[in-house]
Amino acid sequence: MQPLFSIVLIAEFLLMVTTLIADYLFDGQQLLENQPISFDGNEIVALDVIEGADVQIFEGILVPGFIDVQVNGGGGVLFNHDTSLQTLEKMVQAHAKFGSTSLLPTLITSDINTLHQASNTISKAILAETPGIIGVHFEGPHLSTVKKGIHSSSHIRKLSDEELAIYCRNDLGIKIVTLAPENVSVEDIQTLVAHDVRVCLGHSNASFEQTLSALDAGATGFTHLFNAMSGLDSREPNMVGAALYDAQSWYGLILDGHHVHPATAKVAYKAKSSGKMMLVSDAMSTIGSEQSAFEFDGHEITLVGDKLASKTGQLAGSALDMITAVNNAKSMLNISLEESLRMASLYPTQFLNSSQYGCLKVGNRANFTLISNEKNCPHKVTSTWIEGEHVFKAEA
Repeated sequence: MQPLFSIVLIAEFLLMVTTLIADYLFDGQQLLENQPISFDGNEIVALDVIEGADVQIFEGILVPGFIDVQVNGGGGVLFNHDTSLQTLEKMVQAHAKFGSTSLLPTLITSDINTLHQASNTISKAILAETPGIIGVHFEGPHLSTVKKGIHSSSHIRKLSDEELAIYCRNDLGIKIVTLAPENVSVEDIQTLVAHDVRVCLGHSNASFEQTLSALDAGATGFTHLFNAMSGLDSREPNMVGAALYDAQSWYGLILDGHHVHPATAKVAYKAKSSGKMMLVSDAMSTIGSEQSAFEFDGHEITLVGDKLASKTGQLAGSALDMITAVNNAKSMLNISLEESLRMASLYPTQFLNSSQYGCLKVGNRANFTLISNEKNCPHKVTSTWIEGEHVFKAEA
């Protein structure tokens, strides 16, 4: 006979477990019909079987939560403008409406004091296990002025020991640094990699050879491929050529129809081995808000339709969200929904070298996105769970 104490523990466990059943479940590899998934707190505890007393049934497709490795703002705020925990929380809330459950808040080229402030805030968020924040992306300031985009040239600079110490901190969660390899030594790239930094190459006018040297030193990614980098030419492959030539590296792509032509995106997709293309938003503060204009480093940036641009017409980040990126990948690249979803979840996870996100399996984080499944219609996000909490539910 089982001891009463054990029976009580089992009963308490079952009361805490929640089971979700949708029309379909995409686990990161395959699409399954009426597949239950159960979680206790922030962890998936069972598949295939119904656990616990709380069983919730939904229409649509339950998929792994999206992972955005390049997101500058949302909910009317930019991380550069306000490096506070409140900003991070607003960004998470805004992007949850569009299926993102894990963000790397991105700090665009700035002064050293802002770097320190942003790092300290990220450290607090990681220590507090703030839902949705898994690390930080430093996009600059060690870039090429020739390919700076809207980044402030007054802050673009060489990598100093003080900045290196910031990037090498071990309390920032998952770390990405985007740099121009012509302005950062191979030795410094090796140091960054040795301290668990994912080095991405971008905002760069580097040659093919300089790019390959950075890859040999441990760089593994390319930031918004094609944009703000030396282009592929018949006699000089440059950075774009190196990105497509190298089989091991990943690249992010802003599939909003403005940053990259669909045919160009399709060429890139076909050129690389499967699993190396990631969808990124590069989103600014307008996402999940009524905001239609803002200022950034002296630029007046306006939202016109689904495009963000300065008065000169220069692209200034994006107004893209991740579910739109998934829909665009499906239509622009003529690929399956499953592959589009992998680009938003599984492949970013593999790039980040993390095992807790990107697919739905026992032991992984309870981060889910429920999307609509209407024929011949773009998919919409109807619910989002972050760390087991139902943080967003679309109005009927």
